[in-house]
Amino acid sequence: MRTRAAVLCAAAAIVAGSFTAVPAQATPPARLAWKKCGTTDYPTLQCASLKVPLDHANPSGRQITLALSRVPHTAQTSQGPLLVNPGGPGGSGLTLAGFVASALPRSVAAQYDVIGFDPRGVGRSTPALDCASGHFTPVRPDTVPATAALEQANLRRAKSFAAACGRRYADVLPYIDTVSAVRDMDAVRQALGAQRISYFGYSYGTYLGAVYAKLYPERVRRLVLDSIVDPTGVWYRDNLGQDHAFDSRHRALMAWIAKYDDTYRLGRDPAKVEAEWYAMRAALARKPAGGLVGASELEDTFIPGGYYDGYWPYLAQAFASYVHGGKTEQLLEAYRKFGAVDASGDNGYSVYTAVQCRDTAWPHDWARWERDTWGVYAKSPFMAWNNAWYNAPCAFWPTQRTQRVNVANGKLPPTLLFQATGDAATPYTGGVTMHRLLAGSSLVVEEGGGNHGITLSGNACLDRYLSAYLADGTVPRGRGVADAVCEKSPDPKPLSGKAASTASGGSALHGLLGFRG
Repeated sequence: MRTRAAVLCAAAAIVAGSFTAVPAQATPPARLAWKKCGTTDYPTLQCASLKVPLDHANPSGRQITLALSRVPHTAQTSQGPLLVNPGGPGGSGLTLAGFVASALPRSVAAQYDVIGFDPRGVGRSTPALDCASGHFTPVRPDTVPATAALEQANLRRAKSFAAACGRRYADVLPYIDTVSAVRDMDAVRQALGAQRISYFGYSYGTYLGAVYAKLYPERVRRLVLDSIVDPTGVWYRDNLGQDHAFDSRHRALMAWIAKYDDTYRLGRDPAKVEAEWYAMRAALARKPAGGLVGASELEDTFIPGGYYDGYWPYLAQAFASYVHGGKTEQLLEAYRKFGAVDASGDNGYSVYTAVQCRDTAWPHDWARWERDTWGVYAKSPFMAWNNAWYNAPCAFWPTQRTQRVNVANGKLPPTLLFQATGDAATPYTGGVTMHRLLAGSSLVVEEGGGNHGITLSGNACLDRYLSAYLADGTVPRGRGVADAVCEKSPDPKPLSGKAASTASGGSALHGLLGFRG
């Protein structure tokens, strides 16, 4: 790879109307030493690492390390690097590079160096955050604070997590945020010797990409955003919007189960099925299944169904098995597959909170959180309090907040956005808002779709638009809100036989995107 030796001028970050200058690069960017790190699924993967400043305003100060991956181009002519990100914040992107390179048409993937990376604090980058190992160890207090004791127990957990982060990473937390991650991305660009990069991000990765494009518009070649964060609502208001959208998606699952009553025998009326689910939740609050799955863990297990309907047959089977005779084996299996948090999940949550809590202002008055969450819960109970406690450390976060980035941008080449109308994690309005803010962008909508992460997941119509854009920059142009509309992917079918007893369902993409981001 060619190393760019020129000293680059400082970039100005436009943050809520103010400007934050970053000093010019003091030394030429490092040359990356790529080594083979292929897997059975992605044998051509290569890995490298890159040192970047902890504080980009002090480039000669303490350095941290970013872990990178690459699938190199194989075509005679390269279109340069395509950076990919799975979201989070807190998601590892190393394997995603292999997935994207293998899922795109061969002729398109061959033109790019597909670059994955673990953002600062994540995975194989160092230091990797782990504020409080075992924070999600079951059985946790019921998320719904029906008593003062339950509310205090959950508040203690949130305060304890925030305090643990502050104690363990006092010197690092002030630099774990979206803008710092964006500066890292530009350091990766320099190390690759590229004047411009292309970028493909899912979920939170859409906000990361939009912020990069705001700070460095002249360095963007192509920009793909799939399942789009509403950039005007980060992060408190966006989370309240999620609560309503996840409740709708959970009810869609209940309706799907009712449709297949011959299989699950939980009733043909979706309202009756939903009542059975909440009865199961109440029973588990009294007596957790296997000493592992209480009410909170049940929510954790079913929330992934709001991200991807490929999990529905497994969740429905576990639900039915518990209701019909109190069998817990499949519920426990589903929890281990979809709800349990391992060491990588502890790391992901630590980075999630570190980034979101610092990115923007959060209410400090717990009475505001109570009032807003009970208001949401009255209409949309499924995830309201679970989501509130997930984000509650931000009410007590030990570092100063930055300001939300205004991503409005009229300086970009044509960009391509993808959004499902029923997406719960990043509701449809986010895609429409980003489309409005990015002048000249094109929005492709999956009408009636409810999954989060919709390209490279089996919808040929969506993938045609993606491939055409990455191949030669072609974008659709329409006259309505959407520039193009694709039919949704088909709903799943119930499982049968041996498949019904396993919890291995889900596309390769959704296993990489994970949950909560």
